[in-house]
Amino acid sequence: MTDVQNERAFQKQDAIPLGFSAKVSKKKKGSLRYYKDIGLGYKTPQAAIEGDYIDKKCPFTGNVSIRGRILKGVVISTKMQRTIVVRRDYLHYIKKYNRFEKRHKNIPAHCSPAFRVREGDTVTLGQCRPLSKTVRFNVIQHTPAQESAGKGFKIF
Repeated sequence: MTDVQNERAFQKQDAIPLGFSAKVSKKKKGSLRYYKDIGLGYKTPQAAIEGDYIDKKCPFTGNVSIRGRILKGVVISTKMQRTIVVRRDYLHYIKKYNRFEKRHKNIPAHCSPAFRVREGDTVTLGQCRPLSKTVRFNVIQHTPAQESAGKGFKIF
C-alpha cells in the first residue's frame, strides 16, 4: 500500500476499514479490495478488480453512480491527470437549405486508472454527478483505435 500513497491526502477505499484484519476473509490472497458492477450491461474491467489504484471518482471502485445519458466519442486529449477530453461529432439540419452541417462538442470526462486511454481511441461515457467544475461524465468502456490510413469521420 506504500506505492499507492503518492498524493497529499491519505489514499484508502472508503468501503474497507483500516483496522479490518485479513484473517476475517480468506477468499483472496493479499489485501482486500472493493469493487462493484455498474450495471447497464457494462462489465467491470479486470484492472479494477485486480489493480491496486485508489480513485474515489472511479465508477467501479469509488463512490460514483452512473445514471442518465450514455455517450460515445473519440479521445482528443489526455493531458490532464485522470481527465480526458472527448470529441462528439454530429450533424445539424438547416431547414432553409435542406442540408446538414457538421458540428462537434468537446466533453471533459473522468478516466479511471483501470483504462489505458490514448488519443484517437473510442470511449463510452456515462453521466454521473458533477465531479468538478466541468466534469460530469465518466469513462465506462474503452475501445482502442484501429490503425487505418484512411481519412474521414471517426464516429457519430
